Amino acid sequence: MAEQECIFCRIGRGEVPAEFLYRDDSVFAIHDINPKAPVHLLVIPFSHLSALTADPQPTLETLGRLVAVAAQLAQEHGVDADGYRLTINQGPDASQTLPHLHLHLLAGRRLSDLG
Repeated sequence: MAEQECIFCRIGRGEVPAEFLYRDDSVFAIHDINPKAPVHLLVIPFSHLSALTADPQPTLETLGRLVAVAAQLAQEHGVDADGYRLTINQGPDASQTLPHLHLHLLAGRRLSDLG
């Protein structure tokens, strides 16, 4: 999928309306439109990275920023004390449906084991 057609890129550019829960120069956060938990947020880099295997240094910096913002959002949503799950789905076998690296923050109830 080309960056011009990517829904996350379009949201980041303001072409598709969304409620931004967080936004800085490198990442933004929105609610998942198909939540799997009472709190289900997406933390998304503005830069279009399709995979974790992209250029290692920018990916490392991006991952650090995604996790830091997710921790901040967990506090702001009051789920940091009871716990939350951070997930990155990578590839079709992991149920990645959009080829733009992003992090899921899931919380608000006891989550099942992934086992």
